[in-house]
Amino acid sequence: MKLAERMSRLGTETAFDVLVRARALESQGRKVIHLEIGEPDFATPAHIVEAAKRALDEGWTHYGPSQGYPDLREAVAAYVSCTRNIHVGPENVTIVPGGKPIIFFPMLALLEPGDEVLYPNPGFPIYESMARFLGAVPVPIPLVEERGFALDLDRLRDSLTERTRLLILNSPHNPTGGMLSREDLEAIAEMVRDRDLMVLSDEIYSRICYEGQPFSIASLPGMLEKTIILDGFSKTYAMTGWRIGYGVMPAWLAAAVTRLMVNSNSCTASFTQRAALAALTGAQDCVQEMVAEFRRRRDAFCDGLNSLPGFRCARPQGAFYAFPNIEGTGLSSAELADRLLEEAGVACLSGTAFGSNGEGYLRFSYANSYENLMEALERMAAFLARIREPVGAGGP
Repeated sequence: MKLAERMSRLGTETAFDVLVRARALESQGRKVIHLEIGEPDFATPAHIVEAAKRALDEGWTHYGPSQGYPDLREAVAAYVSCTRNIHVGPENVTIVPGGKPIIFFPMLALLEPGDEVLYPNPGFPIYESMARFLGAVPVPIPLVEERGFALDLDRLRDSLTERTRLLILNSPHNPTGGMLSREDLEAIAEMVRDRDLMVLSDEIYSRICYEGQPFSIASLPGMLEKTIILDGFSKTYAMTGWRIGYGVMPAWLAAAVTRLMVNSNSCTASFTQRAALAALTGAQDCVQEMVAEFRRRRDAFCDGLNSLPGFRCARPQGAFYAFPNIEGTGLSSAELADRLLEEAGVACLSGTAFGSNGEGYLRFSYANSYENLMEALERMAAFLARIREPVGAGGP
């Protein structure tokens, strides 16, 4: 037997490959500062953990509804309605194990081979991976550094065709930390409102923002019935390992996604749904404190990156990633990322891990301690000084 041809079209996330390499160095006694993985370094808040423990004690260990428990879907609908200034109900919500199913399942439900998917580049690599896997045609739309890593609207307009079936937006954005302005979203809505396509709005970082509040395209006239909102608990509540997220979409599409849940996962774990309900309806101080600490790290780390020779880094508006331009170093993104890991013990990602338009950039996750971030800057400064030292300098 051999693997089906479609498997050759399936991509991956480079962050996990870099993590394996970093762990191998650590096994040799090297100290590595991990700035490659995109997850909060905070513990899941205690009241959420306690809710899960109670749920286990109370027997929430069996199958639940494939679409998710009604009370959690009602809470999600109320939260999304309030935060996006829209009106959705529990029939629009599907609870899934993590955020990725709300990329994969709607694509499965909507796309035919040859359909076109427009997506941000650089961007989360699973967008392109899933489109290719399904036989669709991924169409990258560049992000423009000079516009705060907003989409190139002219390129977007020119890329729309009769075959375009899905437009993917991500704000706050991974890997750049940029946010789409209301004005840009209004312009995008004008482009797509009357087209036969859907918008997947990845809003998983919606609570982790520093400059104002993110705006959802679903809030604009005529866009609610065309939009799939992806959100969840992994980033906001430091629950990456709990694997619980949700999609909010038109009821006809939620029914299709639920059928895909029946055929794949059956349901999302019952006890994690009780924990998610506690997260959404309980005290939010934990989120505010985490974001405040991320802001402190962002400011100090980005200032430090800007002091490194050959680096230029705008302060991200959201998420917890710094995406410096490193063209001034004279090294490619991949070479610099590799050498920082091997020679400086700093694990980060090449911008090209997020698409060809990521060349000339690195991605650092500042979801690590302030002390480790400062040490990483010192290590990188020392490394850059070494590689710029003239051959033979310092010798007798």
